[in-house]
Amino acid sequence: MTAPTIRAVSLPNGTNVPVLGMGTWYLGEDPDQHDIQLSALRTGIEIGLTLIDTAEMYGDGAAEELVGKAVTGRRDGVFLVSKVLPSNATRRGTVEACRRSLRRLGTDHLDMYLLHWRGRVPLAETVAAFEELVQDGSIGCWGVSNFDAPDLDELLALPGGNRVQTDQVLYNLARRGPEYDLVPMCHQLGMPLMAYSPVDHGSLLEHPAVRDMAGNKGVTPAQLAIAWVLRLPSVFAVAKASTRAHVMENRAALEISFSEAELDQLDRMFPPPFSKVPLDIL
Repeated sequence: MTAPTIRAVSLPNGTNVPVLGMGTWYLGEDPDQHDIQLSALRTGIEIGLTLIDTAEMYGDGAAEELVGKAVTGRRDGVFLVSKVLPSNATRRGTVEACRRSLRRLGTDHLDMYLLHWRGRVPLAETVAAFEELVQDGSIGCWGVSNFDAPDLDELLALPGGNRVQTDQVLYNLARRGPEYDLVPMCHQLGMPLMAYSPVDHGSLLEHPAVRDMAGNKGVTPAQLAIAWVLRLPSVFAVAKASTRAHVMENRAALEISFSEAELDQLDRMFPPPFSKVPLDIL
């Protein structure tokens, strides 16, 4: 069965990626929830959320193993992203970490591989490893995560650094710092920004302004928060969902739009940055 097509963003290399995908932080860690979470991931793929984001760090590989089961028989229809820990991000360590992730995922390639955050390893080493993995077909492309604008500047100055395809950062109504310099920078580069935790690890779900507007629009607070992040054409997002119902709720956020008055109201409750704000990380 072919998954329904949803709105997409274009990476610098021309690849189209769904604007909304599934995150997997904390998935795969509770054996009692295994079947429920597996069903959620499979449902997401079936309804078009074919971008799946995971990492070697999540549950020490348990999330990757769960994702591997979810994509069995459906791998060609999924855009699969994983991440290397900065402690593993040496030239050799990155390649070895990728091989381990591929084994857990039960696939011969990742569509995108990210450096999870900056560590002590020189970026040039990690970029060289990424390029090696692209050349041997282990990954389709690479990007970074939790990089602020100065980090991207440093990356872009390195040999091959201009082949970065995205920066995955914490961005939501409560964490608007990236709008000051990072979002404009990525837009100028023609590189979409990938937002994680669009509901701010759940804290936005109880915010009175979010709940009130969601109620007025006949949507859930989670749908409102996700839709707000996706209002920018150069942003795509991943949101965790551990049940089928939650996945379908997230998918429906793609149908939500905002009036100028509603956006102004949210700006008053969650003011955009007027100066540089350090990048938040969860």
